[in-house]
Amino acid sequence: MKLTTTSGAQALIEMLVAAGVRYLFGNPGTTELPLMDALAADRRLQYLLGLQEVPVVAMADGYAQASRSLGVVNLHISCGLGNGMGMLYNAYRAGTPLLVTAGQQDRRLKFEEPILWSDMVSVVRPWTKWAAEIERLEDLPSAVRRAMQTALTPPTGPVFLSLPIDLQSEVGQLDLTLPSLPDPRVRPPRSALRRAAELLATARNPAILSGSRVVEADAVGEVVALAERLGAAVFTESGTTHGRLGFPADHPLYAHALPLWSPEVRDRLNEFDVLLVVGMDLLRQYVYFEPARALPEHLKLIHLEHDPWQLGKNYPLEVGLIGDPQAGLAELVSLVDELQTPAAAEASRARCRTRGDARRAAQRQLRDRAEAESGRRPLTPLTFMSSLARVLPENVAVIEEAVTTTNTYFERLGVLKNTSGYFAHRGWALGWGLGCALGVKLAWPDRPVLALLGEGAAMYGIQGLWTAARYRLPVTFVIPNNAQYQILKVGAQQLGLPQALAGRYEGFDLTGPELDLVGLARSLGVDAHRLTEPDELSQRVAESLAGDVPRLFEVPIERSAPAKLSY
Repeated sequence: MKLTTTSGAQALIEMLVAAGVRYLFGNPGTTELPLMDALAADRRLQYLLGLQEVPVVAMADGYAQASRSLGVVNLHISCGLGNGMGMLYNAYRAGTPLLVTAGQQDRRLKFEEPILWSDMVSVVRPWTKWAAEIERLEDLPSAVRRAMQTALTPPTGPVFLSLPIDLQSEVGQLDLTLPSLPDPRVRPPRSALRRAAELLATARNPAILSGSRVVEADAVGEVVALAERLGAAVFTESGTTHGRLGFPADHPLYAHALPLWSPEVRDRLNEFDVLLVVGMDLLRQYVYFEPARALPEHLKLIHLEHDPWQLGKNYPLEVGLIGDPQAGLAELVSLVDELQTPAAAEASRARCRTRGDARRAAQRQLRDRAEAESGRRPLTPLTFMSSLARVLPENVAVIEEAVTTTNTYFERLGVLKNTSGYFAHRGWALGWGLGCALGVKLAWPDRPVLALLGEGAAMYGIQGLWTAARYRLPVTFVIPNNAQYQILKVGAQQLGLPQALAGRYEGFDLTGPELDLVGLARSLGVDAHRLTEPDELSQRVAESLAGDVPRLFEVPIERSAPAKLSY
């Protein structure tokens, strides 16, 4: 053990730098002043300033997800933490490894319950894996080690440390040794894997539900191999928890995202007899519909997941597999090869051919629909998405927070050529997408980043444009503007609410006055334009994705509200 004489603030910086942290995202206040003073003298960490905590936490979230490393945020005591709580909820639902810190009032004032002070640990506890306030300087290194290891060990997730202002300035002899992180690649028991492989190898019509954590476990290739062995249709998560893209969108066996609602989910899965679920929660539904059970009763379920809490939580399982998705899937592929009969293998190949033909036919129909709608103005969502689909680079990162407009079109058409570069909600606290895109760009400076944001969602975190301009982060922001919270109109119609069915809504329309997103962007230092023609949209977005400055394009689209979303 080596002791270093240092202040609390400098000790935190030293440990973060030694752990490979490059950025500290924040918006400072009085209780963070010692840390900010230390950062002014130590340039090894770059401080990314945001004007409000919503984009600040979202930036750290996007950075952590893309870099697969610890994202670190510093917020301003109770009020700043309160502003960022919606984004903390998103990170918690996504399992993002975030270290969230906040300054706290001087320990000598604590008994008086001073201005800005509160029990922040109790506030964040429901949405963190671990939270603590550091009462002694000697405990700071242990607290940071515990926080890092807890955040980064599966199931990953956010943690929180409250840092009293006087502790940040206090000097002492500290052991700044970093944690030794355990290897998470633990495979499920062999006997359980064999039971699962037997079910899959003998299934009449198997399917796979591949979740966001498949991407985070580097297991997409293993899902592809298993799907091809089985001739299995592969679904990804519903739009409300879609998160990452757990299967290649251009693969013939890709069956798209599950629908949003229980009846449609049942209909989509009814043809299958065995369903392998991997790397996701089963299920996180959005709105209650009858029948309450979203999965068909005859469906035999296998669930592979490193979080035991998720296994059998909502639906009884035939086989529950506790372990790393990549390690477990690799073993399943090997076991299916061993167990599958020649007749079953031929049936799998036939399913591959049939599903490939159906997929190509569905894509042709979608292109035909887009062509038929191309003359309508304002643009339809499908024309809008078609214009973008024509110019997507293969290595693009797409951050999506406009679910009723995007409607999984890129995936259904198969134009997303990589599985790593897709980011969408798993928590649905709005305002996340803009900041997330900035964090992704910081993690991947050499990849083009496209943020698709609804105008309503963008307004929750619009201050992030200032950060994009300040640090010259070349993200292309495209905002389809239908001047409404369309998902609420769809949901109200799905619930059969009488006024919604008559086309009357309260509080869902963003008109009177209209939002001027171009003017807002320019006032925050970002070049912005309003586009109305599909060819111009394609051209300007292609140029922007190849450029070196942030740009925003507002695109008016149709304002009608569909009765439902089709997936």
